[in-house]
Amino acid sequence: MRSIVIIPTYNERENLPSLVRAVLAVDPSLDVLVVDDGSPDGTGELAEDLARETGRVRVIHRPGKQGLGTAYLTGFRYALAHGYDVVVEMDGDGSHRPQDLPRLLRAAATADVVVGSRAVPGGRVEGWPLLRRLVSRWGSLYARLLLGLPVRDCTSGFKCFRRAVLASLDLDRVLSNGFGFQVEMNVLCHRAGFRIVEVPIVFPDRVAGRSKMSGRIVLEALLLVLRLRWGAPRRSPVAGRSSAGRVSRSASARSVVVEVGRKR
Repeated sequence: MRSIVIIPTYNERENLPSLVRAVLAVDPSLDVLVVDDGSPDGTGELAEDLARETGRVRVIHRPGKQGLGTAYLTGFRYALAHGYDVVVEMDGDGSHRPQDLPRLLRAAATADVVVGSRAVPGGRVEGWPLLRRLVSRWGSLYARLLLGLPVRDCTSGFKCFRRAVLASLDLDRVLSNGFGFQVEMNVLCHRAGFRIVEVPIVFPDRVAGRSKMSGRIVLEALLLVLRLRWGAPRRSPVAGRSSAGRVSRSASARSVVVEVGRKR
């Protein structure tokens, strides 16, 4: 199966080279898609250098910071349009370890959605202060209870989707754009009847760059859960299969895809 790892970036120049090379070393069939939001530190240009060097990296440049959720949606549309069978979400800050990728990919052979979980046996967080641990733990519990999710780590951004999942969801109707995006994708997949499994991962804190987490982002995620609980449809919006490879006009107008050094 053809697999692609989507890495959204904003000022991740210090982390990106080692991360991309480690991901590509996991499996020769893996490609990487970097979705860069006009990083002032030159992350996008560095990604292009990696594309030329490896032949297995694709780059999408977006003009300005547009948010984590829309970055992943842009990546999903690219993956569908280019025939990938498995699509992986992965942070660009080094907190998602490439050595955990094989576990997610193996689980995707029998599951529709695989969540790299910090909250199942064998999973853990390293280097977080107590307050951030509590916020993450209680945030997941809050989402699980209100939304009836069969997922212990609701906010994990290390995920693996089979093509059929993303092809069936109406991505244009996703509500969230921040860290609540992960919760919403869990909800949509669960309500659509897809099988979600969790596999343990180790989540070290970033060693370079600055975290994008803030109190505003946490509040937005909490409010999103309420909206999904009482304001969203009970079943996820589902699009026709014929739209699987569609890239929305608005998304393509704001992005430029760079494919250099392709070795297929």
